Amino acid sequence: MPPEQATHKLARILRERDLLLLFIGSVVGSGIFLTPALILRRVCGAVGASLMVWLLGGLLSLLGALTYAELAAANPETGGLYCYIRDGFGRLPAFLYGWCLFLVIASATIGALAHAFTKYLQEIIPLTALQASLVLVLMIAVVTAVNIWGTRKSSDLQNVTTLMKVGIILVLSAVLLVLGSLHGHHGRELTAGTGSSLHGFDLLSGIGFAMISVLWAYEGWQFGTYSAGEVKDPQRSFPRAFLLGSLLLAGLYLFAVVAYLVALGPCVAATSDTIAAVAATTVLGPWAGKLVAAAILISTFSSANSVMLTAPRVYFAMANDKLFFKQFAEVHPRFGTPAAAVLALGVWSCVLALAGGFAKLADSVIFIGWIFYGLGAAAIFPIRRANQGKQIPYRVPGYPVTPLLFVLAALALVGNAIYAAVKDPHEFTYLLAALGLMLLGLPGYFFWSRQQVRNSRQ
Repeated sequence: MPPEQATHKLARILRERDLLLLFIGSVVGSGIFLTPALILRRVCGAVGASLMVWLLGGLLSLLGALTYAELAAANPETGGLYCYIRDGFGRLPAFLYGWCLFLVIASATIGALAHAFTKYLQEIIPLTALQASLVLVLMIAVVTAVNIWGTRKSSDLQNVTTLMKVGIILVLSAVLLVLGSLHGHHGRELTAGTGSSLHGFDLLSGIGFAMISVLWAYEGWQFGTYSAGEVKDPQRSFPRAFLLGSLLLAGLYLFAVVAYLVALGPCVAATSDTIAAVAATTVLGPWAGKLVAAAILISTFSSANSVMLTAPRVYFAMANDKLFFKQFAEVHPRFGTPAAAVLALGVWSCVLALAGGFAKLADSVIFIGWIFYGLGAAAIFPIRRANQGKQIPYRVPGYPVTPLLFVLAALALVGNAIYAAVKDPHEFTYLLAALGLMLLGLPGYFFWSRQQVRNSRQ
């Protein structure tokens, strides 16, 4: 792309409903189809504790979403979370977040979703190892191409796939509830919350570890802030979309989890790592497993598209701040997208997806992501002080308690993840590797900072 043809401004073309469906679509991946069993095991089958964990996860996401909604409404700039950290705490921590987002968080997420897509496609169509690798690359290539082609086209694709996967979850859950109630014998087990042998501190510890899994299922709602510079009427759209999205997600997840429990009962549900497929097969027959596999295909594809739609906007913002490759700040003159940033994320995601052993590293980096999610919410305090006396278009309800609770919860989550890793030598190695990757950003930051100073003197 010739430099004289490149622009550095993205058009505001995303509507409120686009933002709402992006919020939901970014979160609903494969988690709700898989993690309920793990959460049940971590609370030793206690149904009440399990449902409370899902409810707490939804509440925590709501607190964070409301906090981020104020930040996005006050500063609807492309880059979202990166911009909040930069404005609240400076360029270095903001750069380190963007660096981690590019190097592992977004790219490994897309890679993991591509692996899940390929795995569940094999439930429908047998694939050789070579064919599976080709499908993996092709899936990433498709979402990359669509997001280079146009933001409107990518958003429309996101809307359709989000509505499809939410519709499938609702219909499947309703069928499991009705048929499970008619033919199952698990009602007394659910109301009694049988299966738990944990009490006191052990139960609290189990709930703490279960929260890590449930927040993975809720992960992704903050991605919508990255596209703030492309949202129409952001002062109104962000608060409404984030509030409604959080409530809809929590309701959808609780509905699905209760349906699984009614269909299988707590004991069987806790042992079912593919809980949605097992529940559907139990109630509807063997053919239903392929239906769930198809639902996960749509869900993982949609989630990968949402990451590709949003994350490159952070690299775009970093490049505009002269802290990343300058080509990432260019908007394609024909397609109106940050094409170079999208292409770079697509290529790097393919590299990670094809590399062996990256999945464990990606799990370790989740805790690094939560460091920055907490930091982004904490930025509301210095940003409010800096804007004292100015009119803020939207104020988070319950300030300062709402953002403070989210920040404390993020700190607890990070601490819990570190504690778990310290007890396991292998996990600790991956944790150190994740920290090392983050610190690798320091030389990059100083390089681009010095280059910016040098250019300003010329």
